[in-house]
Amino acid sequence: MQSTDTIKRILKEYKTIAVVGLSGNWNRPSHFAAKYMKAHGYKIIPVNPGYEEILGEKCYPSLLEIPEPVDIVDIFRRSRDVPPIVDDAIEIGAKVVWMQLTVEHEEAAQKAREAGLEVVMDRCVKIEHGRFFGGINFLGVNRGVITSKK
Repeated sequence: MQSTDTIKRILKEYKTIAVVGLSGNWNRPSHFAAKYMKAHGYKIIPVNPGYEEILGEKCYPSLLEIPEPVDIVDIFRRSRDVPPIVDDAIEIGAKVVWMQLTVEHEEAAQKAREAGLEVVMDRCVKIEHGRFFGGINFLGVNRGVITSKK
């Protein structure tokens, strides 16, 4: 489990996110999270072989076909699908493997860590960003910044 300080640092430091399993359907969690992160200045690279473009960005069939550096590989796939995605994240030199809510795979996570990548499991980038940095009133959601200070 990553500490809150680590998650906050990752979201501050890294700005290019390849979203594996990003859906073109506006009402899917992957679409909502990617749209939010894009609205907050992150570069989103969709990875889904079923689309040519999502959110106005060229979509790639796999991580291996992305022609530019990727900081965070954000995984919106079932836990059982994670190992080959982690292998590809290692191969492309990503810095972080981020598994979305309910997505966990400890063996793949350990492999990523051994290759020098940071790992976040069972967390949502959108929720974590909103928690630490607040956010614009985005589609009716304004999380504000969570703090113990008055």
